[in-house]
Amino acid sequence: MRKIVGIVIAIIVLIALGFAEWLILGRNPTSFAGGPTVSLENYQDAQITGVPAQLADADVVKRGEYLVHAADCQACHTAPGGAPFAGGFAFNLPFGTIYSTNITPDRETGIGNYTDAQFLAAVHKGIRADGEKLYPAMPYTSYTYMTDADVLAIKAYLFTLAPAHAPAKLDGLSWPYNQRGLLSLWNVAFNADERFRPNTSQSQQWNRGAYLAEALGHCGECHTPRNPAFALDNHRKFAGAITAGWRAYNITSDSDSGIGDWSDEDIYLYLSTGHANGHGGAAGPMGEAADDSLSYLVPDDVHALVTYLRSIPAHQSDLPRTVTTAAPASYREGVTAELDPRGEKIFAGACASCHDWTGVSPVTGYATLTGVRAVNDPSATNVAQTVINGVNRTTAEGRIFMPAFGQGYSDDDIAAVANYVTARFGAKGAHLTGKDVANLRKQAPQQSTSAEAHNG
Repeated sequence: MRKIVGIVIAIIVLIALGFAEWLILGRNPTSFAGGPTVSLENYQDAQITGVPAQLADADVVKRGEYLVHAADCQACHTAPGGAPFAGGFAFNLPFGTIYSTNITPDRETGIGNYTDAQFLAAVHKGIRADGEKLYPAMPYTSYTYMTDADVLAIKAYLFTLAPAHAPAKLDGLSWPYNQRGLLSLWNVAFNADERFRPNTSQSQQWNRGAYLAEALGHCGECHTPRNPAFALDNHRKFAGAITAGWRAYNITSDSDSGIGDWSDEDIYLYLSTGHANGHGGAAGPMGEAADDSLSYLVPDDVHALVTYLRSIPAHQSDLPRTVTTAAPASYREGVTAELDPRGEKIFAGACASCHDWTGVSPVTGYATLTGVRAVNDPSATNVAQTVINGVNRTTAEGRIFMPAFGQGYSDDDIAAVANYVTARFGAKGAHLTGKDVANLRKQAPQQSTSAEAHNG
């Protein structure tokens, strides 16, 4: 009997150890690369954290400004039409809504009273100055890999901003998600609470890219699927996910559903400008990342990101291979039956003048539908969101604008035109309903700033 009990206990221990190993590997964003890692103090190659060499001698506020852009703080801490960094941005989650906080130096409603230690605790551990836990919509599980020096440089810059009196909005989460105390257990499992460790088997450029993507840019927060506990599942790293009602696409090296068939130049241009010919343009959450964050990076840092992205193992998602050839002005053979007459009528009246019947825009490459993943996505998630929210971006090349049709068209209208666009110009037509569109409206914050237009 004792032998049987011993065997059972041994099996339970092995299962527990296996689960712990799976959990830890799924928590560590760079474990896929293997190889030995060392502390930053013991890393012998060039500097890979902080600001690029061009800003190495800049004062702490200037360095902090660069790092604030690299960490994309403004996007989440600015409500539509609100003061920059004053919070109030809504995160519509399956279990309720939470709002970002004010990170201006206002002493009453912002972070004006935060000490260095309190600010480090918030960024690395998700603990507010009053000791309460932050919800992980604040990506502290990624920011935890930032060095103390970088976090405090960000604080130095934020404290130069004009204080904005903006009291926090009340979160609306259902039970048990409204119990902040449970986050202590969640953090034990899913927050490593450790600083970035360079991989000595990889190049200096790879390590710089890893620091930018994981610690600062927190790319996985949008592009990596989540596990049942709503933590990042790095076993399917960068394989794509739904974020704020938009589809953040697969950016692994898979050639069909990822970016494996993109050239290095394509990826570089997409990151630095938010557009790459033949792949489309970014907007919405990705457009904000391009305009408020990635476009501010120096070329060497963008190239480092390309190097790192190229190393991510391929994960195949449910997206078909992108159609890159233009549609003829007449219907493609075999497609006519799929085309929605209601959607065709709307496209003719509101879309064709910019997008053309071939899908190749005579106006701007940003409006070309051919070859972009949003149009080749049978879920039509981002196509519908684009129609609802429009596009309003400001880039180095000028303004990119598409009017929002969310107020002027019904849910059924938007579903019809999204179905038409994907069937005519994409790999497979979508089958959205008005109910689907209504649900998409609820998930995404209604913004006047940008929308995921023709996301590559």
